[in-house]
Amino acid sequence: MPALHACLPPDGFLPLPDHGAAPSADRRVGVEVEFAGLGVAEAAEVIANTCGGRLDGPGTDEPREIHVRGSTLGDIRVELDIALKRQWAEDLAATMLGDLIPVEIITEPLSRADLPRMENLLQALVASGALGTKEKLAYGFGVHFNIELPDDDGAALIATARAYALCEDWMRRADPLDPARRVLPFVAPFPQALVAELARAEGWSAADLARAMVAHAPSRNFGLDLLPALQHLCPEALSGVPEDHLKGGRPAFHYRLPEARMGAPDWSLAYEWNRWVLIEHVATDSDLLEALAGEWPVHQGPLPGPGADWAARVEALLAASSIPARMGLDQRTPARGSD
Repeated sequence: MPALHACLPPDGFLPLPDHGAAPSADRRVGVEVEFAGLGVAEAAEVIANTCGGRLDGPGTDEPREIHVRGSTLGDIRVELDIALKRQWAEDLAATMLGDLIPVEIITEPLSRADLPRMENLLQALVASGALGTKEKLAYGFGVHFNIELPDDDGAALIATARAYALCEDWMRRADPLDPARRVLPFVAPFPQALVAELARAEGWSAADLARAMVAHAPSRNFGLDLLPALQHLCPEALSGVPEDHLKGGRPAFHYRLPEARMGAPDWSLAYEWNRWVLIEHVATDSDLLEALAGEWPVHQGPLPGPGADWAARVEALLAASSIPARMGLDQRTPARGSD
């Protein structure tokens, strides 16, 4: 039987699950994609040619930022992804590092129905010369999803944080990050101390989660950045987080783990989206979530026994759960390449 990751469809965006009484059909997602090979102006032209809209930006040969207004995907910001404290430092970095500093496109919140158009836009960018992470050894580009929270009381945030923390090792082993991206500080795994707290986190409030982040992971540089949502729900509980990691609250999961493997075979935006959908399914399955939480401490002891590979155990628990059927996954035939 192929690994569950290999069964995720690369050519269709699966729906998010409902979280109890909180429906997900109307939840929206902002998308950020990094790449090389095109300048800001070139990328903006491709967007306007593909999605319509008008260009709004400085009339210079090498602009740092352009907005494409009124496209079929709404307003899209195109920028050189560099944010230092001084303009002269940005100029120096851009000159010295060249295409190691990616161009980034940032959308408004989109509906799930919009996501295939976003996939088409990425294909158009690749056809025009955009390069993803796999094109050079030193590239480490990412895709970020900003997925609206399904509720505003923190229950879904906590359940999803627990699901992600307990499944993260499996996700990283099932589809390892490119070495160039793995060494960057932006997508570190959750510290084990935080995972241990989350395994015991049944009944937590958003403030409890915030206090755990302050104690064990006061940073936004994780595969799942929880700080924007926590700053939205309980900003007073984040007083121990460095100010430069608090960029403003918003009611969204900031999922940073995916790579921008644009142009690579067997990769698509849909595949990365569907990995997130799977995590939300884990969050909505209370029995599975508690099974994962209950078994996690056993696999972290100093003397692991037979079958103590946590990633393999997560794979087994997920495959035996109702999630593959609920997601419509065919576990007999891989939907994409599998090692």
